[in-house]
This record gives sequence, structure tokens and C-alpha cells, in this order.
Amino acid sequence: MINSTSGPGLLFPKGGWENDETVEEAALREALEEAGVRGDLKHFLGCYLFKSKTLQDESCPEGLCKAAMFALLVKEELPSWPEQSTRERSWLTIPEAIERCRHPWMRKALEEGFSKWHDDHLKINSKEEDIHTS
Repeated sequence: MINSTSGPGLLFPKGGWENDETVEEAALREALEEAGVRGDLKHFLGCYLFKSKTLQDESCPEGLCKAAMFALLVKEELPSWPEQSTRERSWLTIPEAIERCRHPWMRKALEEGFSKWHDDHLKINSKEEDIHTS
């Protein structure tokens, strides 16, 4: 997780995607730019709606946005990255992340999406180990 530049609490890298990239490419780019990490997207956790104060205007007074959340297997932590002067990364357990997460919709993604995927992934790996040791 990374610190928020506009208040207390932690969040996950996020942002818009460019016209010439997929949502997956945007997720990887945001992780690199904001947290200074590279890795592989492992699982689509779902889409989550949130309100953006910066995107409120006459055509969208609610500032409603949709975020696509992914589980990322981090393979590389960069010593320097584009937003390192304003962002600090933190490594947390799932319960710690839920407790320190700034946005309710990100907590929901952790609780419903990531926790379920993580638990299912552990069960699959456990069953594979049982097969190999039998």
C-alpha cells in the first residue's frame, strides 16, 4: 500500500488509463509510478465504484468513478520510482491493510475480493501439496 497525498490512511495505487492501453496495462503502470513495484497481475478482484472530488463537474456532479482492482504478485521493488518524492510504500498483512485503508471501497475490495482469492489460492496450493506427498 502507499500513503495518500491528501490525508491520513493508506491506499492502493490507482488512476485512470490512457486510450492506448488496457486496464491491465494501466494497473501495472500505476503500481510502477506510485509504488515503485513491478510484477504480474494474478487475479481480477472486481470493479468498485467510488466518488472522486476531482472529477465532479456539471456533466457528472457525483464524480462517480469505477476502479478495476487486481491482485499483483510483486517481483521487483525499485529503489527509485516516479512518485517517490510524494509516495511511501508499506507492506502489510491483510488485516493490517484493512484497518489502515483510507477508502471504504478499497477495504471492501480487500475483504471481499482479495481475501477470498487469497484463501482460495491457499486451499488450491494445499490440495496440490497433498497430491504430491501422497
